[in-house]
Amino acid sequence: MREVITKRLPDLPRDWERRFDERYLEAEAELEPVDGVVEALDRIELRTCVASSGTHEKMRRTLGATGLYERFERRIFSATEVEQGKPAPDLFLHAARQMGVEPGACAVVEDSPFGVEAAHAAGMTAFAYAGGVMPAERLLAADVVFDDMRDLPRLLAGSTLPRRARGQTPE
Repeated sequence: MREVITKRLPDLPRDWERRFDERYLEAEAELEPVDGVVEALDRIELRTCVASSGTHEKMRRTLGATGLYERFERRIFSATEVEQGKPAPDLFLHAARQMGVEPGACAVVEDSPFGVEAAHAAGMTAFAYAGGVMPAERLLAADVVFDDMRDLPRLLAGSTLPRRARGQTPE
């Protein structure tokens, strides 16, 4: 992200990164869980984990601020653990290996086009959450697009995961 910022805005002041970090930490302190995610996680009967492009330090802060860190503790995977981040499949394949699950039996819940691309590259079913900042039309490559986290348990239960695991594509 910093590399893109400096390329696109070459005339930034010298202390822009320090100021950016201060504001970023202030914003993180105000984080709340996505509406409905706690209820959804309480109803999902599948094993879950977090596989994020963020560092472990960042996830401790963000998941901690939302009260979700303890729910996923010891099942949190970072792109810093693999050679290539999203849209490469490395992170999702690493998480599946660590969880002891075949990639074709995995569902990935994503909110970015790169994440959807990475899920498909890993042979996983992509569920795209469009209830946040990413517009649904940018997530249409996903197998399922939804905008209310409370719907996720039902969507997972009715998904085509077993068919994908046998190498077939969803309808």
